[in-house]
Amino acid sequence: MIDRRDWLRKAATVVTGAAVGSRAAQARQQPQGSGRLFPGFKTAMVKTSGATINVVVGGSGPPLLLLHGAPQTHAIWHRVAPDLARDYTVVAADLRGYGDSSKPDGGPNHVNYSKRAMAQDQIDVMKHFGFDRFAVVGHDRGARVTHRLTLDHPKAVTRAAVLDIVPTHYLFTHVTREVATAYYHWFFLIRPAPFPETMINNSLETYLGFGVQQSQARGDAEAEFLRAFRNPATVHAMCEDYRAGASIDLEHDEVDQQAGRKVTCPLLVLWGAKGNVGRLFDVLAVWRERASDVRGRAMPTGHNIQLDAPAETLAELRAFLRA
Repeated sequence: MIDRRDWLRKAATVVTGAAVGSRAAQARQQPQGSGRLFPGFKTAMVKTSGATINVVVGGSGPPLLLLHGAPQTHAIWHRVAPDLARDYTVVAADLRGYGDSSKPDGGPNHVNYSKRAMAQDQIDVMKHFGFDRFAVVGHDRGARVTHRLTLDHPKAVTRAAVLDIVPTHYLFTHVTREVATAYYHWFFLIRPAPFPETMINNSLETYLGFGVQQSQARGDAEAEFLRAFRNPATVHAMCEDYRAGASIDLEHDEVDQQAGRKVTCPLLVLWGAKGNVGRLFDVLAVWRERASDVRGRAMPTGHNIQLDAPAETLAELRAFLRA
């Protein structure tokens, strides 16, 4: 029998980074290997109010924050970030718990992995680089952080794009047999530790879904994902993210629902035509209940839009960000 408390103590290893006073002083060599995926970008470890966040930064112009999903890292953006950096100052961050960012303890009711806490990290990151207002694009779990950013910090977010999600509260309150089948991992990952962690760590490559037939473009990013998730603390943090989504995040969402709070900045919604979101939900209709200015469309991909259709993704993002 695994001792749960002992396992959690071992898994909750915190990745720390030295805080420094300036952007120039903080630029350094990428901790592991994703630097080659972002030519011309610099790297930094930014100390926030609750974590240490690993980022890559490149380009010049208006600020643009990119947030990844699970089980991934900032490397998911490597096919679009360099192009965006021609016109924007691009900051691609590892969410707390993921990649080379630190992995705080989950805390009571998984509060340290609430989207509120994860959104505050990104406010702190962008302020570190001198940006009080910025655009943000989030995919998957990063899109859920993006949604929370727009609600908790409406004056900070100028424009937001969410890729391949419907709001967390909507999904949990509209579970059908088809939704439960498609999103089975949501209900697996929220089981108490260390059950899902143990299962994933015992067959990591199977869970992450990597095979020998991947294209080079996908393989470069997926090698980074695999490297990051070989750390059991990263797997545990991912589970805490999902546990927060099924607990404290819903509490925050219900307060917003009762108050009639909506996204007020322009919102772009993209989803994969070959994925589950568009098949199961009327995506634009759902988001129009929660935001005042919504546009978007299906993309010719599955879930990982920016990895599998970078040219189309760039076209949509550029048109939206210029508007």
